[in-house]
Amino acid sequence: MKLETTTADFSDEQKRYLEGFMSGLQVGRVGLASGGASSSKAAAEPVGPDAAGLKAQDKVLASGKKLVDQEKFKREEHPFDAYPRLKQQALDNAPPSPADNFRWRYYGLFYVAPAQDSYMCRLRMPNGILTHWQLAGMADLAERYCGPFCHVTTRANLQVREIPPKHTVALIEGIQDLGLCSRGSGADNIRNVTGTPTAGIDPQELIDTRVYAREWHYHILNDRSLTGLPRKFNVAFDGAGKIAVLEDTNDIAFAAVEVKDGFGVEPGVWFRLGIGGITGHRDFAKDTGIVVKPADATKVADAIVRVFIDLGDRTNRLKARLKYVIDGMGMDKFLVLVEQKLGHAFTRVPAEAVAPRPMFDRMAHIGVHKQKQADLNWIGVSLPLGKLTCEQMRGLAKIASDLGDGEIRLTVWQNLLIPGVRDDNVGLAIAAIEAIGLAVKASQIRAGLIACTGNAGCKFAASDTKRHGAEIGDWCEPRVEIDTPLNIHLTGCHHSCAQHYISDIGLIAAKVPVGEEDDTVEGYHLFAGGGFGPNADVGQEVYHDLKAEDAPKTVEKLLKAYLSHRASSDETFLTFARRHDGETLRKLADAEIST
Repeated sequence: MKLETTTADFSDEQKRYLEGFMSGLQVGRVGLASGGASSSKAAAEPVGPDAAGLKAQDKVLASGKKLVDQEKFKREEHPFDAYPRLKQQALDNAPPSPADNFRWRYYGLFYVAPAQDSYMCRLRMPNGILTHWQLAGMADLAERYCGPFCHVTTRANLQVREIPPKHTVALIEGIQDLGLCSRGSGADNIRNVTGTPTAGIDPQELIDTRVYAREWHYHILNDRSLTGLPRKFNVAFDGAGKIAVLEDTNDIAFAAVEVKDGFGVEPGVWFRLGIGGITGHRDFAKDTGIVVKPADATKVADAIVRVFIDLGDRTNRLKARLKYVIDGMGMDKFLVLVEQKLGHAFTRVPAEAVAPRPMFDRMAHIGVHKQKQADLNWIGVSLPLGKLTCEQMRGLAKIASDLGDGEIRLTVWQNLLIPGVRDDNVGLAIAAIEAIGLAVKASQIRAGLIACTGNAGCKFAASDTKRHGAEIGDWCEPRVEIDTPLNIHLTGCHHSCAQHYISDIGLIAAKVPVGEEDDTVEGYHLFAGGGFGPNADVGQEVYHDLKAEDAPKTVEKLLKAYLSHRASSDETFLTFARRHDGETLRKLADAEIST
């Protein structure tokens, strides 16, 4: 007896399974036809903008290894070729298959089930800069298609959330109508390009990073061959301004330096090249000894990315970042390959040829600060863990338009700046900012408090980081008066979007065992002594399996231990933490009394 069924007999979930199942079979056929070990006939050499990625995949298959699912998804159908299906899913208000959930991230759309039955959308804007009307336009889009709020991210970016499938296409096309885009802001792409947020207005900067971030941004968007990466990729430009851009946490770090005379190269401002940063894997971008003419930054970045496309791991997502290519072959061999792509040798200088970088001001992203332009100021606005309501977005846009130069500048510290405020308008601007429920003043605790989305909106996170971060701030601020710079970062998973390892106090979410059964509660592992820039290092673990409900009092006691045992009144928490090992820090904190 023959059984016959049709797709009408299946639920939506079963239909999506069949779609994924058939996609897998198709991938197998493509793999064999593209030079796999079992192919009986040599396949044609891949051509076109996707050729480099396909050739890299072919090498994996020819060696008898298996591609990870994400590589199979890209091989079966490039995400940028699948837009008609995204539009159909929007018309049907249908959730994506697992394969399409990955593909739609190429458009900046992340389906976040089971945390929420909706999408998150992440934008991209070079150097973190947008206009007042773009911010107001994003408020309109969020109100119409998303949850009525947005978040400023740790890549000086905006993301909106709670987007039903039916609104995805209208949203990303609306973003493009504003002159912004979300394309390539997720999955295996070069992410939002960060730069010094005070570029062009900072009294101490060596170079204005805006032109270089913009050039690289449009280079990425207009070259599809740069979308065949094995994994995500980050690039940052530091102009040596007062506010850190954390360039050494990126795959490529361009840091402006002044090269002195007498070392065989033209003196002046160059970019020092660092590569391989990924602090979630406990590594910073390594100084290569190479300096790059700013005008050549895009060419150098392009060459590095193309070597990564050729050699990055396509069998293991955990080892697919640039760091692991460099670790596997050594920096010298890697740089030789980059030089071959460039067609010429790099310029190298000894460390003593480079003048020290001007100092960071760890509070320059909050409050009123003088610009290099006479009678003008930037105002750093403190946001509650990066969140803005639509009303606040419109209010800030109007303030920037009426009292500033019309721009909004986002920072990696989850806040924003309003530049171009005249001296005689500073008081009015502050009053207007406070009238919409925001502030330009913050305690050291509040100014450096950062958290990723957490499990309220991210399927990877183990804890509700934004809620717990707010609880830490609310508890500690009235109980501990900190008078030196301090950062407290909470991140929800190993991706470390909030970069907990480089914070004075960093917490990474964990499921903490409780009772005699296998029950767990939300919690954290707590680290201390992380830093960036000249103090770059990962923190050391102080507490393991700390319940979330105990985190505020634990941070309070750790801060009190610092105040009680610091060597002098100006010793920072960072210096204090590094004078002790994790066990000693824990004992000192446990000896303190919580109030």
